[in-house]
Amino acid sequence: MAGAASSGELLDAAQRGDRAALARMLSVVERGGDEARRLGRLTHGLGTDAYAVGITGAPGSGKSTLTSALVDVVRQRGERIAVLAIDPSSPFTGGAILGDRVRMGDHALDDGVFIRSMATRGHLGGLAVAAPEAVRVLTAAGFAWVVLETVGVGQVEVEVVGQSDTTVVVVNPGWGDAVQANKAGLMEIADVFVVNKADRPGGDETVRDLERMMDMAGSRPWRPPVVRTVATSGQGAADVWQAVGEHRAHLGAGGGLDDRRRHRAAEEITRLVAARLLARARATTEGPRAAELAAAVARGDTDPWSAADELLAEPPAPA
Repeated sequence: MAGAASSGELLDAAQRGDRAALARMLSVVERGGDEARRLGRLTHGLGTDAYAVGITGAPGSGKSTLTSALVDVVRQRGERIAVLAIDPSSPFTGGAILGDRVRMGDHALDDGVFIRSMATRGHLGGLAVAAPEAVRVLTAAGFAWVVLETVGVGQVEVEVVGQSDTTVVVVNPGWGDAVQANKAGLMEIADVFVVNKADRPGGDETVRDLERMMDMAGSRPWRPPVVRTVATSGQGAADVWQAVGEHRAHLGAGGGLDDRRRHRAAEEITRLVAARLLARARATTEGPRAAELAAAVARGDTDPWSAADELLAEPPAPA
């Protein structure tokens, strides 16, 4: 396992453009533990001007294709961009990473683009803890933009993508997608709506449905724009990126970006504390006395609350 000096060497190499070093850093983050903590201290505060964009929506909505089109837009502007494909369902390097790279194959040899699939991979606290650390690694390596793309709209995905500075919600023509977005709580986190595959029947109706849903939500300082795209041809991708830029300017002008980042920092601290307490709880409930108490509870000789009180009254066993 690498020590603190090795973590520093990896960071130096990644900042010089060494993609293998950057990949190793992200693997460290995914594993978690002391090595990830050392790396986190090194990368904290670096690349603070970078901006994170979350892209989420129902499976099959065309998020990866849209992401690829947005990468084209960013690269045409001469800026570097990294993509983290969030896949909580698989602990392996297969699956999403292969699909993402097929869809984004045009960028595979571009040094200004870095694409990575990210799963929990054993990190205590899961993706909600690992994702912000991964974003900091990528921004410390010099990427001006980081896109967090989710594979679905479950609780984990919504939590992770909600850590972005701007969140883009993708739906397809058809009222069902709008309903799904509303049920998943995406209406609350959306800063930009994208109706992808807008050349299909029902595109105009979906735009009207989303506008109507926002009308019902009442006025807010920022009303999410609804952008039509056909991601397979790149149509509308520049408009989406313009909307992201306008939202960034809106947050910057009113201090909203600092507020969002402070709120996310507070939530991240809470998740880290929860993860550390969970680790302590696991240590407390291991060992012979814990096994004896579990057997006593199963026999009915004591109740679970009394057993927990007894374990909490004792110092945890050394790791």
